[in-house]
Amino acid sequence: TKYWFSFDIYFFPRLVSSIHASLATAAGLTDVTSCSDVMTDSHWLINWFVSFGASYMASDIYLMYLSHYYFQGVKGHASAFSKHSLQTVKAFLIKDWMLVLHHLTLLLVFLPITLFFRRGLGDFFIGCFFTTEMSTPFVSITKILLQLGLDNTRLHRINGIFVLTFFMCRILIFPIMYYVYGRQYEIPLHKVAFHLPIKCNVGNLVILVPQIYWFILLFRKSIRLYKRHARQH
Repeated sequence: TKYWFSFDIYFFPRLVSSIHASLATAAGLTDVTSCSDVMTDSHWLINWFVSFGASYMASDIYLMYLSHYYFQGVKGHASAFSKHSLQTVKAFLIKDWMLVLHHLTLLLVFLPITLFFRRGLGDFFIGCFFTTEMSTPFVSITKILLQLGLDNTRLHRINGIFVLTFFMCRILIFPIMYYVYGRQYEIPLHKVAFHLPIKCNVGNLVILVPQIYWFILLFRKSIRLYKRHARQH
């Protein structure tokens, strides 16, 4: 039926994303717990998973576009989305520009740096970045529940814990990395940034800023949800 078709095209990309995120988290935790020296220790999973993740990032952009294209058709915009065109691509890029930029940055910047330019150093930190994906399955579940109209259910409220998971995995991880680096080299946390090359600090900042923006959006949405639930009861 039309309803289940719309569910399938929305669900499948979320499922794929959740599977990839779970694998990334497992690889990251394996690497982080295996590295005693944060700079020189290495683990074979890092380069292997980065190569694997590159194919996922490229295919996920295409899956997101297909989901957007067919979902707009199901919602009744068939005239505008009757066939693939520059218009449909433009509409997709306008709607999901930040996610597309995120994927392209990982493909065009993160991947070559990890595989070719870091000289085998810093596997611990790459593993930490992998663990940021821990919150992705919770985000996917939330969006699926919203799609099914189950935003007022207990399951959706319980899954709201992902806001905390998002904060821990995608924001708190940065001061943790700086702390671990400082502890190894006996540098106070507030001085670690001054001991690192500026390109490292700038790179971390570029990654951190979108995470803070997404967290604010998620936090506001959660507050609205709980306020609405409180009014209904």
